[in-house]
Amino acid sequence: MVADLFAVMAPVLAGAGLGFTWIRLGQPYPVDFVTRLVFNIGTPALVIASLSGAEIDAGSFGRTMLATALVMISMGIATFAMARLLRRDWRVLLAPMMYPNTGNMGLPVVLYAFGSAGFAFGITVMVTVSLFQFTIGAVIASSGNPLRTLVRTPTVYAILIALALLLSDTELPRWLANSVDLISGFTVPLMLITLGVSLASIQVKNLRSGISFSLLRIPVAALLAWGIGTLLGLPPLALSILVMQMSMPVAVFNYLFAQRAKREPEYVASLVFCSTLLALLYLPILLAILM
Repeated sequence: MVADLFAVMAPVLAGAGLGFTWIRLGQPYPVDFVTRLVFNIGTPALVIASLSGAEIDAGSFGRTMLATALVMISMGIATFAMARLLRRDWRVLLAPMMYPNTGNMGLPVVLYAFGSAGFAFGITVMVTVSLFQFTIGAVIASSGNPLRTLVRTPTVYAILIALALLLSDTELPRWLANSVDLISGFTVPLMLITLGVSLASIQVKNLRSGISFSLLRIPVAALLAWGIGTLLGLPPLALSILVMQMSMPVAVFNYLFAQRAKREPEYVASLVFCSTLLALLYLPILLAILM
């Protein structure tokens, strides 16, 4: 079991460690370019490549999306209690509570732990979180038109294409499927490297508060995911992945949104940093329970 768990975590540690070391050695890394590349090209390609050929029925797909949305909404409501406990502005805690790192940390863990069958559910959770984060989250962080943001999000169109292929049981032409698969291949490695780069670039000042937040958030997220997923009758594999994905550490994008909104970005940085470090301790335990 220890060897299996290490096999799951090793690629995550290697990818993030590479990015972390790269920055610590003083090497340049175009975070903005890579982020836009992954978000606008890599992620949509990954969604189509993973979902279009996935053995997942439309009912399970829809229930997984619904369960993910309900967990995020519940976490948003729980933010008010968390803000009281930690004596912080609820607006500062809202995004870190709602949006875990289901992309550049969650997807690799799901892929290596549950294989291609589980990866489709992992993608489903990730795209749902992304839709919330880059529409509602972006609007909360700054003034803007949510409909315009949604229309300009490539992942939305990738989801619609993947759904159409999934529901109609249609396959992409071989040349196009191969091209999409090739492009999607750079997404997960770049996600992990960028995670390490982001962690190396974050200045952390409030470790104690960051650890306290993480220790409170993780069990709340896991229990809400398990409860809501069970009530909606998710398949066992989908339920395990929902719990795993929603228990991931705070997404790095929350720090970027906090900077844009000028809402205690240093504090949010501590939440990202501490929750990611703690993940190295609790994720193997959670994997041992769910696998």
